[in-house]
Amino acid sequence: MFTKTLAFDDVLLKPRYSDIVTRKDVDLSVEINTRKPMRLPIFASPMDTVMSVEMAQRVFEAGGRGILHRYCTVEQQLDTLRACEGAEVFAAVGVTGDWFDRALALADNGAAGICIDVAHGHHSTVISAIEKLRSQLPFGIHLMAGNVATREGFDALAEAGADSIRVGVGGGSICSTRIQTGHGVPTFQSVLECSESEYDCLLIADGGIKNSGDMVKALAAGADAVMVGRMLAGTDESPGDIIRNKGVPPMKVYRGMASPEAQVAWRGRYSSNEGVSRTVPLKGSATSVLYEIDKGIRSGLSYSGVRNIRQLQAKSEFVVQTSAGAKESSTHIDS
Repeated sequence: MFTKTLAFDDVLLKPRYSDIVTRKDVDLSVEINTRKPMRLPIFASPMDTVMSVEMAQRVFEAGGRGILHRYCTVEQQLDTLRACEGAEVFAAVGVTGDWFDRALALADNGAAGICIDVAHGHHSTVISAIEKLRSQLPFGIHLMAGNVATREGFDALAEAGADSIRVGVGGGSICSTRIQTGHGVPTFQSVLECSESEYDCLLIADGGIKNSGDMVKALAAGADAVMVGRMLAGTDESPGDIIRNKGVPPMKVYRGMASPEAQVAWRGRYSSNEGVSRTVPLKGSATSVLYEIDKGIRSGLSYSGVRNIRQLQAKSEFVVQTSAGAKESSTHIDS
């Protein structure tokens, strides 16, 4: 059976009449059932070349949330969590080994949310983990899970008790899941389908998002927020040493957590090869990157003539563009 799917670059949003005079009139807040709502619908990905104490603080200051990665000991993750101080932060766990004790310890030490962080979230172990945590976590702790690519997967995790679900399999810039396994769905298509779920569960678009325009498309398609990794990699706050070689700009490493390099660094061996490790140019402060993202999303909503994400989802109209249209949509002064 074949199903035609759409990716972010396959679609555009039709501009609509707008009476928005200033971007300040646009409200990007998202209620996530923690102490404070998000003012910017951005989660920083739980990756060891993205998340740090400083990153968690900068993302929180901008109105989003960071998710501390799980590729370390429980005590190391708890130390990082405690160091975040005033910042509201989420923390990731897996579904094997010490995952349950880790989750409870993180919740007891101030994590605003627990993220069950698994590449293939439509799985019996993830469903069992959600059900177990839902019955044991203190009241008020947000429970995120994923990743899934289909409405069936979304519904299964929502029914198990997740508050939010990461949607997107194989779309990350350093993810090779689709190449290695032949499985995946373009993230935009996954968001479209999962947004039709009848469950009251937040949808987090995760993977394939290259810029603020893709974020606006994801939100219009039904996402409540988006998760980013590459866009925050290479900033001052991202972990890792600066690599300096003559004749090229300074760089930092950005790697997928399913890459051999990340797995070896984490546990001394690798069992799969579904990610790559690359270098990215230094970008400066994460605050500046987040500010540009915020401006871009607000501009996107103003082009649709709407003042909040719910209005965007209700009033947006997509058009499908050809490859020639996609070329026209990008800067092409040198073509």
